[in-house]
Order: sequence, then structure tokens, then C-alpha cells
Amino acid sequence: MNVPGDPRGLYYPFHLCHEHTLQQLLARYQSVHFRDYMALQLTPMSGTTAYMDRMGTEHPELVAAGRIVQGYSVSGPMDAQLSTAVDDDLADPGWRDLFHEALREDRRFQRGVFDFSHAVRISDSLIPGPAALLRLVEVQRKTLPYSVRTLKEWSVRSLTTEEGYDFEYALALVKTSASLTYTVRLASRHGLEAVTDSEPHFRLLQRTCGREGRNLANQLIPRKGY
Repeated sequence: MNVPGDPRGLYYPFHLCHEHTLQQLLARYQSVHFRDYMALQLTPMSGTTAYMDRMGTEHPELVAAGRIVQGYSVSGPMDAQLSTAVDDDLADPGWRDLFHEALREDRRFQRGVFDFSHAVRISDSLIPGPAALLRLVEVQRKTLPYSVRTLKEWSVRSLTTEEGYDFEYALALVKTSASLTYTVRLASRHGLEAVTDSEPHFRLLQRTCGREGRNLANQLIPRKGY
């Protein structure tokens, strides 16, 4: 359990952070906890791919000293509780507004769900990154009724290009919400304080916790100059 004088932070929503952020985390917390890369299994035959890199790989001395704690798994099939929590976020107009604004305006948030520096595969078509982004942030998408169930159904059938945009947008929604749901789970289970250097994710988590009446310690470390 967390005890006074022994603050422990859980970095979210990513499995790696910038070196400047790491130094600020280490200055604030006795130990900083990192999840592994999140790979969601939508169906037995579809899902996202995991990477094996970890924050402690470049800092073995911090792992040995207990300043970096890693290895929290957030991959695998989506259980019923996770799916319900994600659907609750996707059905919340305020949460959807925050997500859509971040996808439209925040470059780092965009990179967290898409790589627009190269062509993006939409269904069977390769679309230039900037053109794909313009389609994905069309205003009507923030009010379309996406859910975990519809995403799973789309993942196992052939899609038109237009359906492909809906699939990619829904996948970004689900991945974002799932990463925040895992944050709540891990922080609550291990007595950790949630902390991020991503303002959009901070605001999204605040929205979820406020809607659910959940009292979760959630801190933002602003990124300045990096």
C-alpha cells in the first residue's frame, strides 16, 4: 500500500515517456510505475500488435534501485468490464467532444493513435497521412454511435473505404478509452497516483472519473519546451 512519504506514480497512457518527463516524475515520486505496451485482442483473429520495449531498458540502474517499476500487462482480450467501461466513455457526449478536439488539434495525441507521417491504410486503400486526418476529424464522427461491439464486427469483414474511416476512428476511440480504464484499474489496485504529461488524456480521465463519481488521484505534468 501507499504510505505517507512514499508517493508512487503510475505514468499513463503510454508505456514510454520523454526523458525530461522521467526526470520530473523521479523528482516527484519515490517510484514510477510503467505499463507494458497495450495490445488489444478484439476477436480471436484480430487485434493490435504489441512491442516489447520497456522504459527500464535504458535505465537498468533505476529498475535495480526500485525507482522504475514495470511489467504491468494491459494486453489481451477485452473482458466484459473493460468493454462496458469503454462503451460508457463512447456514449458520453462530453468525453467524445474532448477526444475529437484532441484528435483535431493535438499533434502528440494524433501520433498516439495514428502515424500520419506516412500513408495510412484505410480498408484496402493507402491514403496520404494529411488527407486521412482531414477525413477522420470530420465533425459528424464525434456524434456517430460507435461501440466495442460494432468495432469487433467491422474487424472481421471487408469494409468499403468510407467504412474503413469509421473503423479507424472507432479503433482510436476504443484504444484511448481502454488505456484510461487500465489506468484506473492499476492505480486503484496498487495504490498508485495516476500521472501524465498529456493534457488531452488528463482531461479525458478527469471526465470519466467525474462522470462515475470516482475519487482518483490524477496529476498533470505540463510539457514545456520539449
